[in-house]
Amino acid sequence: MDFRLDRDTSNCSIARTLEVVGEKWTILILREVWYGSSRFGDFERVLGCPRNLLATRLRMLVEEGILATETYKEPGSRSRPKYVITPKGVDLVPAVMGLLQWGDRYRADPEGPAVLARHRGCGAHVDAQIRCERGHAVQAEDIESVPGPAFRMKLAG
Repeated sequence: MDFRLDRDTSNCSIARTLEVVGEKWTILILREVWYGSSRFGDFERVLGCPRNLLATRLRMLVEEGILATETYKEPGSRSRPKYVITPKGVDLVPAVMGLLQWGDRYRADPEGPAVLARHRGCGAHVDAQIRCERGHAVQAEDIESVPGPAFRMKLAG
């Protein structure tokens, strides 16, 4: 049996992650949170997402612990929730930055990217990189996939 082809993929971390964030509106909500939006109306205005779908996606992000709600109240108005990113949500930044970087390279407007990611501290361009736990920059061709602790083969059929 070939472990690459005959493995049980039912416990794949990528597939499980896509169940949570693998839908367009979910990633775009996260983008807007990082750009500074926090209110339902702001998301609706910027994204143009149908209200019911937006409410469902925001609720799911809160249930998954990626966003949290805090209450805010504008003078003369009732209290409302605003959405803030949690540490679990911040851990998604490299994945979304990778999508942005790929999109800027292959799908940007002919004039260039619409938004530039810069390091607030020095103004330099920010890009997603892969590093090993010892700090070495790693290229895709240098990544080796090996069975992990939850690895399983398909049952012989």
